[in-house]
Amino acid sequence: MNRLLPFLALAVLAGCVDLGRLPESATVGPSPQLPAPRSGLLPTVNIAPAEGWPAGGRPIAAPGFQVTAFATGLDHPRWLYLLPNGDVLVAESNQPPPPQGRSGGLRAWAMQRVMKRAGAGVPSADRITLLRDADGDGVAETRSVLLQGLHSPFGMALLDGRLYVANADAVVRVPLAPGQTQVTAAPQQLTTLPAGRNHHWTKNLLASRDGRKLYATVGSNSNAAENGLAEEEGRAAIWEIDVATGARRLFASGLRNPNGLAWEPASGVLWTVVNERDELGSDLVPDYLTSVRDGGFYGWPWSYWGAHVDARVQPPQPQRVAQAVVPDYALGNHVAPLGLAFADGRLPAPFAAGAFIGLHGSWNRRPLSGYKVVFVPFEDGRPAGPPRDVLTGFLSPDGKAWGRPVGVTLDARGALLVADDVGNAVWRVAPAR
Repeated sequence: MNRLLPFLALAVLAGCVDLGRLPESATVGPSPQLPAPRSGLLPTVNIAPAEGWPAGGRPIAAPGFQVTAFATGLDHPRWLYLLPNGDVLVAESNQPPPPQGRSGGLRAWAMQRVMKRAGAGVPSADRITLLRDADGDGVAETRSVLLQGLHSPFGMALLDGRLYVANADAVVRVPLAPGQTQVTAAPQQLTTLPAGRNHHWTKNLLASRDGRKLYATVGSNSNAAENGLAEEEGRAAIWEIDVATGARRLFASGLRNPNGLAWEPASGVLWTVVNERDELGSDLVPDYLTSVRDGGFYGWPWSYWGAHVDARVQPPQPQRVAQAVVPDYALGNHVAPLGLAFADGRLPAPFAAGAFIGLHGSWNRRPLSGYKVVFVPFEDGRPAGPPRDVLTGFLSPDGKAWGRPVGVTLDARGALLVADDVGNAVWRVAPAR
């Protein structure tokens, strides 16, 4: 493998050339600036090495709010789910190993090295941990392993006494009674999910309002279809799954890597956050927040932000490009949005109505972007104004990652919980006392 190290060195050098020129204000909102693509022989590589928090370290909350540690000492916590009794479930998870005989070659090896340096190289704990704050002081005093032996679990949903979990390759379910702290029943498969090479392994779940359907996110198997379109069958999509039968249908497509899913409270419309493609320069392509249309196509891999053609994808498909839906709201270039939760009015202004979004942070942009939690205000069911910082301070002064925010949710008392997969913690944001 030593002979491959020059590849990474050259990639870093190439990254020094490609500098983001747009101010952050030009990369967010309904009409972001989209400069001409800048692509070279090697992609930009600019990593915030994972370091973890120094003793006593924690993120910085917005003025008027405070942040405390809800739980620490977790193992790569990625996703959060609130149970009706106030217990919080944490998916402790990471990327599964590639299928046997599918190493992915030089490019995949290089990416694995990059992700390891960014904190994503640890083995997957493959479990769901239950956190309980029985006394209401904002700290989980009880912790138990609810379910283990899973396969890179991520999204969760509770319906009619059964907990549904999105593994990297399937949706499974187990019985779960109120107050239960450990599940011994073997998970039963509801339906498979597209996997294979599994370039994007995180599969999220959201239940419909009537509890009859589940919506599952499935990211692409590549950056821009470089592994061939056959490997993208059923991917870069949101699937609708019938809870009773396990039958599924394609709900929306062309979404390179959708993660967070949530119902907007005022309109009841489904929204998601999406990680867009890389290697077109530090100022392309903006990741985004968007409402999701049943049957909508959002461009990937042939185009981005509507009809902006990605010339790398061959053969071209002008008919598909003409169908591409323009996303609602740009979140910035390479910020890697993952978590999504809508405010319910229990937090005071300026966070009373809108969307909380966990920006995991860039690895291929100079300067770094993301690495914070933001809030997009909403009015009448639509974004209404620039994003506001909710939680910052995840980067050290010399550019190391003390933490990286992932999943977000509101707890039983209305405070915001944030999973931090480098800091191995769950942070709680509430009004300052």
